[in-house]
Amino acid sequence: MLRIAVQSKGRLFEDTMALLAEAGIKVSSSKRTLLVQSSNFPVEILYLRDDDIPQSVATGVADLGIVGQNEFEERQEDADVIRPLGFSKCRLSLAIPKAVNYTGLKWFEGKKIATSYPGILRRFMQKNNIAADIHVITGSVEISPGIGLADAIFDIVSSGSTLVSNNLAEVEVVMKSEALLIGNKQMSDEKKAVLDELLFRIEAVKNAEDKKYVLMNVPTDKVKEVVDILPGAKSPTVMPLATEGWSSVHTVIDEKRFWEIIRQLKDLGAQGILVVPIEKMIL
Repeated sequence: MLRIAVQSKGRLFEDTMALLAEAGIKVSSSKRTLLVQSSNFPVEILYLRDDDIPQSVATGVADLGIVGQNEFEERQEDADVIRPLGFSKCRLSLAIPKAVNYTGLKWFEGKKIATSYPGILRRFMQKNNIAADIHVITGSVEISPGIGLADAIFDIVSSGSTLVSNNLAEVEVVMKSEALLIGNKQMSDEKKAVLDELLFRIEAVKNAEDKKYVLMNVPTDKVKEVVDILPGAKSPTVMPLATEGWSSVHTVIDEKRFWEIIRQLKDLGAQGILVVPIEKMIL
């Protein structure tokens, strides 16, 4: 049985549960229970605070953890990064009041900075030879300059709306973050076998993200030209239609690329273009 530590609430919780569901792993998302076992896969989910996950994995309380890169870097626990997961993306940035004239990193020399991530900030400041007064605060970091508690803040930024509402301007991006799958370094061979199957399923889900299965009818004498412009996975499938002189072309493309080539496909005579979502994709 593989134990996975998961954040108990918030966007990372929602994204994690969605990934597990896409991977065909059935787990109750009840927050009243700390430990929940899957009904169809040899894993159990341990619901924790995000800042407790790195330590729980490093010490073997959990075999795996899904945690933000920001928390993993802050805690500096001895665990393996198995793979980035591509969701719950954000950045850790320095922000100052909008009215202040920012002149570069040296502006922070001697300034008081409020943050929930003192470790990351301290290492960044040391790297840039800046002596700042780091003030650790656990919540509502963004209000610190407005109430005179700090000159600046160092915090998570997603859309930037929180900064705007507090009259702050983002001036330096220190690091970008996303969800990571981390693992204990002392996993048994039995647990590693379960992890391999879990990774196989996750890869199938991630490979399908933003991919579309595209089918179209193309004049047979235009098939080569159509195939040449399709950014597909390997070689497209081409099949003759019952109507002489026409072929059916099937391929997989990134959704964002589809709109780049749709006009070219139409100009080459493609008809009946059908775009279908893909749930899983095994490469």
